[in-house]
Amino acid sequence: MDLGLRGKKGIVCAASKGLGRGCAEALAAAGVDLVICARGAEALEMTAAELRNAGVTVTPVVADITTEAGRTPVLAAAGPQVDILVTNAGGPPPGLWSDWSRDDFIRALDANMLTPIALMQAVLPGMMARGWGRVVNITSQSVKAPIPQLGLSNAARTGLTGFVAGTARQVAGKGVTINNLLPGIHDTDRALALDGGVVKARGITMDQARAERAASIPAGRYGTAAEFGAACAFLCSAHAGFIVGQNILADGGATNATL
Repeated sequence: MDLGLRGKKGIVCAASKGLGRGCAEALAAAGVDLVICARGAEALEMTAAELRNAGVTVTPVVADITTEAGRTPVLAAAGPQVDILVTNAGGPPPGLWSDWSRDDFIRALDANMLTPIALMQAVLPGMMARGWGRVVNITSQSVKAPIPQLGLSNAARTGLTGFVAGTARQVAGKGVTINNLLPGIHDTDRALALDGGVVKARGITMDQARAERAASIPAGRYGTAAEFGAACAFLCSAHAGFIVGQNILADGGATNATL
């Protein structure tokens, strides 16, 4: 399927690895010129070089997107025309509700709620003026069904979801869509970190922890970054203009809900 994106320009955050890279790969394959960012220079440069094999322009920016100082060079590199924005940032650490301080919540809100909002505020006016734009926020399945040990993420990402719910309806008439893509367990560094937490808490092996977590998914396996990226690229495509303000699960059926 031709996604109708050739020649568009996009920003993909935290794109050197994992789900962000999967999204960048899918968009590059569709012909989107990209600005990608991450904190690690070596992995970012390697990713940029590989993405260029798709015949697109790729500009890597080493930055912490969760800070204003990091967002400024990313937006400057993209220039005034940003057609596609994919927001993404690593989730806060797991823990127990009684252990988190106000500072812990502020850090989680900065990374997983206020950063996507700031990026949207920066690019939405231009998208609206041009009459076309796509925003996809990578959030979490915990927005649909909270994960007890991920309370910081539950809180921050749900706050972002509320912002998107109202904002998406305000910009849709200008040809701009905003949607959230909610990953479950994918085979990424984040999953490995959470697997390691299970190993430590339960005193089992990594193989046992991964097998147990995979068994909790109706699909019987972890997701891949490539299939997540393909879903993201479709939401960014010319065919998704009537999908507005939705929270789309990519979790292998793990969230047990009718709606």
